[in-house]
Amino acid sequence: MTPPDPIVDGHGPDATHPPGPAHERLAEALRRVTNQLVLTAATPEQIEAAAAQVEAAAAALEPATPQWTLSVPAFMSSRDPHGYFPFSPQIGLYNPLAPPMRVAIDDDDTVRGAVNLDAAYEGPPGCVHGGIIASLFDEILGIANITAGVGAMTGTLTIMYRRPTPLQADLVFTARTDRVEGRKVFTRGTLHAGDTLCCECEGIFIVIDHERWQGKRPQS
Repeated sequence: MTPPDPIVDGHGPDATHPPGPAHERLAEALRRVTNQLVLTAATPEQIEAAAAQVEAAAAALEPATPQWTLSVPAFMSSRDPHGYFPFSPQIGLYNPLAPPMRVAIDDDDTVRGAVNLDAAYEGPPGCVHGGIIASLFDEILGIANITAGVGAMTGTLTIMYRRPTPLQADLVFTARTDRVEGRKVFTRGTLHAGDTLCCECEGIFIVIDHERWQGKRPQS
């Protein structure tokens, strides 16, 4: 039996409290509330009642919430990015900050992320915010590098916004590591809405000594 991936971006659940369906259910409920709050036509009284319920949930979880601790770098033991990034703010199924994107790795190591973004991610009217697109590219290209065995830190991201990216549309991100030159890793990605190319991305990532992240905070 294959052991589970180490959790590298979360600090509450651990080997004795692994994340699972209950975490995903709560994260999805919070995403739903977030989108409703952006669009709501509720009365102040209804919003106050909802706030009280959310506050009660936070108070119930507080006693079981440990302090933040340093995580470890991503060392992949499977080809499931959600398995080793369960709490990622970009793709974490258990992080309500993350858009509801599902990521998979093709046989040729191309990374694909499928997502449909709603009102909470709106920038220009009817379009996805460009900063959301940038953060998802950063994650998808990073996963491509991990898949290629050259996990690295982001140096630069250059994004070409070719067309407005529509809200409430099925979007597909792709990424693949292009080449490695010394400590620099060059990676490319695209974003399509159907057959329409919305964005392209080129990233330069820097390979670092992962031991510097073990057991201590990064040095500024």
